[in-house]
This record gives sequence, C-alpha cells and structure tokens, in this order.
Amino acid sequence: MARVRVLLVTGVVGGGVGRHVRELAHDLVAAGHDVVLAAPRAVVVGFDLPATGATVREVEVGVAGPRALARAQIRLGALARGADVVHAHGMRAGAAAALAVGRSGHRVGAPSRRRGSTPLVVTSHNGPPEGRAAAWTYAALEVVVYRRADLVLGVSADLVERARARGARGAGLAVVPSAGAVPATDAERQAARQDLRTELGVPPSAAVVLTAGRLAAQKRVDRLIEAHRTLVNDPRLAAPPVLVVVGDGPLGAALREQAGRGGGGVHFLGRRADVPRLLAGADVVVSCAVWEGQPLVLQEALAAGAPIVATDVGGTAALLEGAGVLVTGGGCAGRTTQPDPVVAALVGAIGDLLTDPDARDALSDRARARAARLPTGRDALEAALTAYRSVLGRSATP
Repeated sequence: MARVRVLLVTGVVGGGVGRHVRELAHDLVAAGHDVVLAAPRAVVVGFDLPATGATVREVEVGVAGPRALARAQIRLGALARGADVVHAHGMRAGAAAALAVGRSGHRVGAPSRRRGSTPLVVTSHNGPPEGRAAAWTYAALEVVVYRRADLVLGVSADLVERARARGARGAGLAVVPSAGAVPATDAERQAARQDLRTELGVPPSAAVVLTAGRLAAQKRVDRLIEAHRTLVNDPRLAAPPVLVVVGDGPLGAALREQAGRGGGGVHFLGRRADVPRLLAGADVVVSCAVWEGQPLVLQEALAAGAPIVATDVGGTAALLEGAGVLVTGGGCAGRTTQPDPVVAALVGAIGDLLTDPDARDALSDRARARAARLPTGRDALEAALTAYRSVLGRSATP
C-alpha cells in the first residue's frame, strides 16, 4: 500500500488497549507510513509512545468539561487536516474524533461525510458499562460514532452486531494481535511453578489458582474470592488451594478487605512485569469478567500453557476456541449474593480441574496449540491497512 498519513487517537486506556495502539503505531511506522499519535499525557508517558517512532501529540481526549472538550476538538481537528485517515480507539476517542473532523449524520445510501473531511475508522474495545449514568454516556457516544464514522471495528462479534444494529455505516471484526510470546515448554512451566511457590512461601504441592487484570467492576474478582472461600473446604482436595490476584485498580482495597474476612490464603501481588511467568506457574488461571473482547491476559495464559476457566462472555469463547473451560457469566452491578450461579459454576469448574491432573495437562496442550494460531502483529497491521484502504476508496467515490 502507498504511504498513508494516519492519525491515531486514543483517550485514557488500560493495558490491553494501550499496548495494542502502541504496537499498531510502531508497525505502521516500520512499514513506512506517516503516523501522528494523539493521546493524553498519562498514556503518552505510561506506554512510552515516543518510542514507536510516531509523531506524538499530547491531547487530553475524553477529559470532562466544556473547555477541555473544546480544546481537544480543536487540536484533533488541526491534526486531522494533515491526515489521509483517522483511526480512533475507544468510544470516547471515536466520538471526539468524529466531531473534530467535521462529520455529519448520513442517511442510508447517501455519503456520510462533508466534502473534504477525513475518513474515520473507530475501533470499539469495550462493551457498554453497567450503571445508568455510565450506560447513558456510552449510548450517547455510540450515536455520534455509529452515525459519523466510515467504519467501526469491534474486538468481538457482539460489538460488531451491536454497531450494525444501531446504524453503523460499516462494521467489521478488529484484529488484536497476541502478546507474541512463544508457547512455554513443560520444563519452563515446571520451573515457573516452583518459582511461584517459593515466592508465595507455600509448599510445592500447593495448588495455585491465579487471576490477573485490572481490579475493577468489570472483572468481578469478588466472585473468584467467594469461590475460593468454598474451595478451601473442598473435601476432594488434599490441601487447601492458594489464590493469587495480580494487578491493581479502584477495587483493590475492597477486594483485600473481602479476602481478609474469608478463609484460605489470598495473595495480592499488585502490578507485575512478569505476568506470563506467573501464569505459567499457576495450576488454573481464571477470568471472571462480565465482558471481554480479545483479552491480552488470556492470550498470555494460552501461550503459558495454563489451564483456563473463564466466563463465557463477549469474545472469550472465540479467543479460546475450546482451549479452556467456559462457565456462565453475569452482570457486574451490586454485590455478590448467594446463591450466585456464577460463583457456583466457578467452584465446580476449578475444583474439577484441581482434582484431575490429566484434564489440566490436556488443557495445557490445547492452550499452547491455540496460542500458536493467534493473530500476529503483522496480521493486525494488514487488517488495519485493509480498513484504511476501504475508507479511502469510499472517500474517492463521487
């Protein structure tokens, strides 16, 4: 593809989205394209965006307040005038970009842009949040994005269908690359297992259940803590299992308090740079999220050869392709109440794996095989360029 001038836009994002944007910027530059990356200062610094080789501009995208919104829109509008295509990540960034490039709504069969405006691609990375105020805000952003963007890419099939049902001009599935880790060998997994137990101060025979990610409502780590409280008394297990929670976030203090009221050992390790090795050392890795797209931590768990138990939500089933045990999902509003079907399903699935080494070994093999088939950075780059070709071709149509 001929050299393209791309404006990448993102608001304040977490690890998975931030790493995806960073890698895409780097690969676009390496492929010879001109990239300007507009992001809040916290994201620029936190993800070391200048190291991508892109031209980085600090723009406080998504910050509340009329003055801040106006400043961001002016900055984005000026940057968009020098671009062939704008690619925004997330609904807040997508709405800000849509307004900045001067788009108007479209009717079916009619052009979606004003003459001379820049084509816009928006990647939707998250499903709608729960809570009335947050859901209303998300819905308002969707109206702007779906009616004004040329193409909306969803990281899971349900997001693609949502965009189509709500009138998006074009919608397709986004390609999110894997972490690129080489699948772990049995020897590497055994070494990681020993190292993790040494760090935790537990005997080599102790079963370790691990979860990793942002400690926020979407992840529902509280359900896993409740399930662990039951598992430590499971008569099928020779010794009580240990629960490890990796990551930080707004619910960290509340989750520590909850764990302190229950039985069994729960270890909070905070944010770690060695997450793949921790995953490889666990007997079971668990995701309790109420929604996920193509979560990086599960991609890393697959490469680590970890037996996985995950809630069947969003794009999780498509990501795992049978290389994990799926259980029912559920909403994130309110506290866990008993009986909670998700907690009960977690207890059953985790307990079954902890008492069946052969089943864990089989899942480990399937996980590593699935990891070898995950999309690469090259796949994600080609998918992005294909998206850009489609909207650039559309913009050239009279």
